[in-house]
Amino acid sequence: MNLPNKITVSRVLLIPVFMIIMLVDFGWGEIAFLGATMPVEHLVGGLVFIIASVTDWIDGHLARKHNLVTNMGKFLDPLADKLLVSAALIILVEFGFAPSWVVILIISREFAVTGLRLILAGTGEVVAANQLGKIKTWTQIIAISSLLLHNVIFEWVNIPFGTIMLYVALFFTVWSGWDYFHKNRRVLLDSM
Repeated sequence: MNLPNKITVSRVLLIPVFMIIMLVDFGWGEIAFLGATMPVEHLVGGLVFIIASVTDWIDGHLARKHNLVTNMGKFLDPLADKLLVSAALIILVEFGFAPSWVVILIISREFAVTGLRLILAGTGEVVAANQLGKIKTWTQIIAISSLLLHNVIFEWVNIPFGTIMLYVALFFTVWSGWDYFHKNRRVLLDSM
């Protein structure tokens, strides 16, 4: 297993760590941080989420720069993103920070695209994420990070930045899903 794939696997392994920190009350108290007050667990969990998310850029950069792109990486990298984002979104619904209908749409798109990727893989095609898919991922990460960190920085000016970004992420999620299915409709129709 090459270094970019090891980094991707580490992202998957950070997911349960992130979930435990966010969901277990360790009694660490609260912290006031850049205009927002939040449980320390949320600050730590949010930082773990951000670190795990940044590894997405690192593994992709290393794979392209050192010509270490593999079919396993093309499959595992977006799967790791989907698992991390889905876990965070479900936690946000549990805390009441995100509407369930938005999360259902985002996660449904992720399952649908994963299913299409499996159909494409059955035909011998492994499709890496395109630019629109990358924009979708980063808008999701920005929205989730802001919501996990209780809208830090923007709270003092009373701008619901995290919520706004969640709807921006929803827009790019739906658009990139439509684009993915539209571009691969021939393979999908041929498989019926």
